Amino acid sequence: MSDSLDLQQNRTAAPPAESYAYTPRWVMIAFLVAFGVIGYLVYAMVHQKQQDANAFSNAAKRSAALTAEIDKTNASIADLKAQLQVTEQKLGLTEDELASARSLAVTVGKEEKQQRATANLLREQLGQVQQQTSSQYGQLSDQLNGTKTDVAGTRKDLDDARTKLTTAIGDLGVQSGLIARNHEEVQELKRLGERNIYEFKMGKEKIPQHVGPIELQVRKIDSKHFRFTLDIIADDRRVERKDKTIEEPIQFYTRGSRSLYEIVVYDVKKKFISGYLSTPKVEAPANPSAPSGN
Repeated sequence: MSDSLDLQQNRTAAPPAESYAYTPRWVMIAFLVAFGVIGYLVYAMVHQKQQDANAFSNAAKRSAALTAEIDKTNASIADLKAQLQVTEQKLGLTEDELASARSLAVTVGKEEKQQRATANLLREQLGQVQQQTSSQYGQLSDQLNGTKTDVAGTRKDLDDARTKLTTAIGDLGVQSGLIARNHEEVQELKRLGERNIYEFKMGKEKIPQHVGPIELQVRKIDSKHFRFTLDIIADDRRVERKDKTIEEPIQFYTRGSRSLYEIVVYDVKKKFISGYLSTPKVEAPANPSAPSGN
């Protein structure tokens, strides 16, 4: 019994030398596999950590970029808001201007219509005026022809009047022009227009009466013998002409003129005489040797 126990103790205490010197192949393979797995896991963990760090860095960069973009976008939004406000203000002004423009367009349209209506009316009136002018032109042509006929008749009447009027020698011994012997012939003298004619009718007055550029005052009337006496006041001088007869030209000159003045009395009544004063149309220069009156 003791021998068997000793034998077992010896086996336990001193194993054979072969068991310590030899390691199984599968253990080495397993160790290598485990080492490879651990190495791969470590590499994978490091690689993953690097990727996470890169991703984090990229994310941070993207975050910064996004922040900058957001700030830029916010600034753009602020600018757009300001522009929008300005545009709204301008739009408000533009709407007012458009309203004014529409009102102005309506007014201009009305004015254009009025102008067209006025132009049409003027055309109608112009047509009427042209028609009237044509008609009046025809009438004027007829009147002109009639006037020519009247002028010819008037010229003939004047020629006839000349033949009716006579001439005479005045009291100064100067050949007189045509003289009139009644009111109708005085009108003929006026129509001839060769001299200024001032017709008068006056009695004996205390105050001289104006006749043309001179004054006359009747001093005496002899209707029985058709004689009269009168004073001529001219150039502040008074000249008496005594016992003159009808149709006898009373001739005199005024100061500053050598053209002859004539007084012709063609009717002598009991209380008045009728006649006319004849003066030149154009005054001739004075003749110092010409007498101013008798």
